[in-house]
Amino acid sequence: MCAACGVPSHEPATPVGSTPPRRFAALRNRDCRPYLFGAGLAMMADNIEHVITYWVLWEKFHSPALSGFAVISHWAPFLLLSMWFGSLADRYDCRRVIQAAQVLFMAVSVAWGVLFLTDSLQMWQACVLLVLHGVAGALWGPGEQLMLHDFVGPDELPSAVRLNATFRSLGILFGPVVGSALLLGLGPTAGILVNVAFYLPLTVFLFRTRFTGHTRDRHARPRVGALESLRVLREVGTNRTLISMIVLAGLGSFFVGASLQTSMPIFANDLGAGSAGTAYGVLLFANGAGGVLGGILLEVTRRIPSTVTAAVVATGIYGVTSLGFAVTGSYLLAVVLLLVGGVAHLASLSITQTVVQLLSPPADRGRVLGVYGMSSGGLRTGSGFTVGLLGAAVGVHVSLALSALALCLGTAAAAVHALRGRRAAEGMM
Repeated sequence: MCAACGVPSHEPATPVGSTPPRRFAALRNRDCRPYLFGAGLAMMADNIEHVITYWVLWEKFHSPALSGFAVISHWAPFLLLSMWFGSLADRYDCRRVIQAAQVLFMAVSVAWGVLFLTDSLQMWQACVLLVLHGVAGALWGPGEQLMLHDFVGPDELPSAVRLNATFRSLGILFGPVVGSALLLGLGPTAGILVNVAFYLPLTVFLFRTRFTGHTRDRHARPRVGALESLRVLREVGTNRTLISMIVLAGLGSFFVGASLQTSMPIFANDLGAGSAGTAYGVLLFANGAGGVLGGILLEVTRRIPSTVTAAVVATGIYGVTSLGFAVTGSYLLAVVLLLVGGVAHLASLSITQTVVQLLSPPADRGRVLGVYGMSSGGLRTGSGFTVGLLGAAVGVHVSLALSALALCLGTAAAAVHALRGRRAAEGMM
């Protein structure tokens, strides 16, 4: 039985009795380490752009509808295009795919800067740039995961996925801080142009590495097409474990997703902290710091294996802490719940992504990860409905509590589905 996914028909990459992977194994890998730092900087640049552009858009247009579109445009490309971008990652050199995404990020930042400088920004131009920024993020995803597998191989893949998620969390955590400093210190025009520099380390590194995302696998490159994508979807649908992991990732995105952060001013005010100031900032920091803390703890302790059971438990804890945060009246408890929830969320995403990678056929890994990206990223657009719009009708505390409860129930259903798949696999042996 595979220790990584708990499936009897899947053999473990590391022989039984061999030395387990080292702590921070991916950081010790000289090929993977520069990628992790570059990806963290690029993710920080992504969030810096959000800080600067969202502020300018609100100052110029004062449009709540445009603010909502900014969130939808960021995640909708993941929902609509992830599988096709996974096909590109399967077919072509992943270095060039990721570089194309980084160039698109940089081009969007430069375009914002030119429009700010000339004071010619119109709403339709803003909408186009917001969509292109979302497309760049979706294009980056599948190729990145193939590169991680290529850098470290299956034995150290859990470490690479965890640490990549940790560095991304660091980028998300410090992006608003650096973005605010650039906005206040240099102004929006110079700040957004300086932000281009943060994308360069990853882009340059990909010219220097020999890994392409495919050097460990020896198989024919599949063609990019709708028929091939449909075939992969059918094959994914027959694997209960894969489906369960993809569903688990999607549940957290759909029911909680990005809405927790956007609703934080309301929770801060209701907890007596006010909608701005240090106390509010602590809630936001706790929300992001949990992810960083989770990645470090998982690497240091190595007590939580990348198994289906661990993914289910982590997702369940994320649901329970979100439910507790929605109903608590204690500020201190709210901070603790956000920290624990951040740890659980990072564990859930990194474990499910690792299991999906290990179970994916090498020739179709990009497309399967594209399906995963549709679920884990694309379904974040749904949290605007499950928490945001529902919150307008019944209150955000009630909407988040109901969404968190639905997440817990969905997690239990996914666990039952995965268990049945394991029993069916055992019965065929």
